[in-house]
Amino acid sequence: MKHRTFFWFFLPSGLAMLLFIAFPIVSVLIQSVYAPHEAVLVTVENSGPFGITKSTSIDQEATEALRAAEPLGRFVGSQIYFDRGHLAINELASLWQTTETWGDFTSRLGNLPFYRALSFTLTYTFTTVPLLMALGFMIALAVNTLPGALKGLTIFFSLLPMIVTPIIGSLILFWMIDSRGVIGSLLQYLADDPNLSLKASTPLVWISIIVYGIWHSAPFAFVVFYAGLQTLPQDTLESAQIDGATRWQQIRYVTIPHLMPLVTFVALIKLMDNFRVFEEIVGFNAEAHATSLSWIIFNDLGGETRLLSSASATSVLTIIGVAILLSPVLVRTWRDFNEKSH
Repeated sequence: MKHRTFFWFFLPSGLAMLLFIAFPIVSVLIQSVYAPHEAVLVTVENSGPFGITKSTSIDQEATEALRAAEPLGRFVGSQIYFDRGHLAINELASLWQTTETWGDFTSRLGNLPFYRALSFTLTYTFTTVPLLMALGFMIALAVNTLPGALKGLTIFFSLLPMIVTPIIGSLILFWMIDSRGVIGSLLQYLADDPNLSLKASTPLVWISIIVYGIWHSAPFAFVVFYAGLQTLPQDTLESAQIDGATRWQQIRYVTIPHLMPLVTFVALIKLMDNFRVFEEIVGFNAEAHATSLSWIIFNDLGGETRLLSSASATSVLTIIGVAILLSPVLVRTWRDFNEKSH
């Protein structure tokens, strides 16, 4: 393709990426190093029959003038990134000096909001991604062996979790695990404990959210892997069968290597998607047991006092976290590409 043709072909996509990706990231980065101006306070002394009293009030005109002169706020650099609501460097140093065991350190680390959210986010991501990929792959293998009359109906039911909006699906499961719901009542009956509540236990809430995340995301992996199975080289598969390869050996040495590019693709998409876990926490009303980085951003932007600088700093840290997660997969993909090209 000629350079001129490629330029006009890429221009619309490039402008869209600049407008909807690059510029917002730059604006968030700028906002994260500025903090809102503090109100200008004025102290007035008043003389009365009981002596001199002092009263403090906000000088609205001076405050508005300061905000008009510096609309971005006051420059604080990386201060917001290191405060208690984010990386909490001073608090970490204090914890390290005052705790004697690693278990005590990690338990007290959960008192810091950023690390508590990061803990759940990483647990959710690294648990759901491999399990949903394995489940999607198994469903794809099973559907691929069905007769044609049953394939369409099975694919339809397999895709139902993708049709349900995440927050609606999590709300439905939230009601089902309630003590008055189907699952909650069944567990109380099986455990012979009428006081058993999934919502009251942090580990059980985490497990419920992770199970829902796997159920909701597995159809995406299924669709991708099922499409890849349709391109499986039949000659290679038949050769393996003639050589006496078992079903498991065919899957391990023929099917899985053929699908590895798709495995990388699904891993990239789902790592990015699950690291932004948010709807499940809102749907399960699980803020007391589980918070994520996206939920912190939402919480900072809510209410009357919107903490734009804090939300921006958390957004930048989330972007950095996604980049760190994706870097091993991208490096491996690049190495495989270079090996094939040589």
